[in-house]
Amino acid sequence: MTKNPIPQWPVADFDPVRRLHVIAATAPGAARVGETVIDAPFERVWSVAQDLERTMPLWIPDVRTVRLTTPLSTGPLQARIHGHTRLRATFAIDLAPGWCLMQSRLVLGGMAARPETDRTTRFAFLGGLRFRGARFLAPALRPFSGDPLARFAALLDEE
Repeated sequence: MTKNPIPQWPVADFDPVRRLHVIAATAPGAARVGETVIDAPFERVWSVAQDLERTMPLWIPDVRTVRLTTPLSTGPLQARIHGHTRLRATFAIDLAPGWCLMQSRLVLGGMAARPETDRTTRFAFLGGLRFRGARFLAPALRPFSGDPLARFAALLDEE
């Protein structure tokens, strides 16, 4: 039996929520990640979260409309998002079970989920601006953004 001369590298595999924290820590302008545990199974939470066109306008305060411009089945997603303020942007979207990262030229957003137990789900949300110095602007904008995590939990209660 031949011994493998190449050492095995350690592997760091992050769950989606931890991965969102890494994005927030490394992306200029990203605000902190908000997290909550929702009293609903992962499948239910994620089915609502990933329905971007229907549910995002209901729980993210500045989003008025989301329109996918590429079909879900064709590969990389794009969406056109209009806000209640002056937000009008095309976002590239990385969407997978428990993971959604969206970015336009100036805005970064994300959500992540993982089962906490078989009846609860840890859900995280990230919003940020993608330009130098935006991290310092985030605390000033927080009073205008509401609490998206509480709005998402309330949306699940209504569904």
